[in-house]
Amino acid sequence: MIGAAGRLRSGALTKVCVLGYNSFTSMSVLSRSRTAAIVALASISGCSTATQQSAAGISAESPAAKVKADAGVQAFTPADVMFMQGMIIHHHQAIVMADWAPTHGASESVKILAGRIDVGQRDEIAFMHRWLADRHLPEFEFQDSMQGMPGMSMNDHLMPGMLTPQQMQQLDAARGAEFDRLFLTGMIQHHQGALTMVDKLFSSQGAGQEEYVFRFASDVSTDQTTEINRMRLMLGALSPKPNSP
Repeated sequence: MIGAAGRLRSGALTKVCVLGYNSFTSMSVLSRSRTAAIVALASISGCSTATQQSAAGISAESPAAKVKADAGVQAFTPADVMFMQGMIIHHHQAIVMADWAPTHGASESVKILAGRIDVGQRDEIAFMHRWLADRHLPEFEFQDSMQGMPGMSMNDHLMPGMLTPQQMQQLDAARGAEFDRLFLTGMIQHHQGALTMVDKLFSSQGAGQEEYVFRFASDVSTDQTTEINRMRLMLGALSPKPNSP
């Protein structure tokens, strides 16, 4: 009897993971206590590892950590980078145009529109700067590329829809109703160019799929389409040019 009990106790630890319910209940109280302790220690060890992994997962899923992580792991293409870099230059010209409205005798409705454009384009430029910086990517130097005419880049580096130096000079010289007309005409052209840039992005192989690029480009398309429609209505409501028949 003593020998059998000894064999049972010595085999309990090695057989605990495979013993069925009947075998387990046949153990002595002491053997079951030891076995339960071993199982508990194993469970604690496993839970500790899982907890560490879970904690790491929670940290990585926090909003701030996710944005930072995305900068390193989310795929982006050269076309995404070119879109961001080019749109920064594109937006800068729109800001120059909008900033002229209060000083060039623009109507109240045009000044309100210009103010919205100014705020929106500055916010988007800040976003694009952050996107490039977070990925350690270069950005075009606005001062270097926009030398010459006010609010303009070099002719060879115009983004789609951007006004030429001659158009910018004409807008800068206009006042009152003539400024309104040239501003609305020019900004419609400018916004249509931004839509062209978005279309080119999404038509490029693999481009526009990175989360932030996709959201931003989609917003640009929606917002600027809405503004184009609004500006067309405003332009149609203007009085004809004095020399019109």
